[in-house]
Amino acid sequence: MEPETGTDETHAEELADALVGVQRLIRRRLRAGLTVGRLRGAEVELLRLVESRPGIGVSEAARELRLAGNSVSTLVNQLVRDGQLVRETDPADRRAARLLLTEAAGARLRDWRERRAALVRRQLDRLGRADRDALRAAVPALRRLAENLHEEADRP
Repeated sequence: MEPETGTDETHAEELADALVGVQRLIRRRLRAGLTVGRLRGAEVELLRLVESRPGIGVSEAARELRLAGNSVSTLVNQLVRDGQLVRETDPADRRAARLLLTEAAGARLRDWRERRAALVRRQLDRLGRADRDALRAAVPALRRLAENLHEEADRP
């Protein structure tokens, strides 16, 4: 699909800034209500990946998250030490490790997800109907944008 002719040159920057701003403010607001130590963004991403793909290996997680293997190993070590992940030896390849969430991490992710949804729901309720409808209509396009970014990262 070709870009529209005459597209405002600043639109891409404005959209990127808005998305980053919303994400940053959500993180800050959620941090304020924490009763346990905060997780960094990469730690949450890794926990969410392990939650969706129990038993994933460290190398595969690194590829999926587009992080260096040693960075993911460091994250895994920290999360294991903090009681958030379990690292088990892969029975098919004793040199490889498989990652699983602990019950504490599962509860923490559920709590985070619930608090995040409630925060966003409260803010959406403050908007007018037209803005809520516009945001609802934008979700599929934002997902396609994320897929495009994901695909571009896969290209050499």
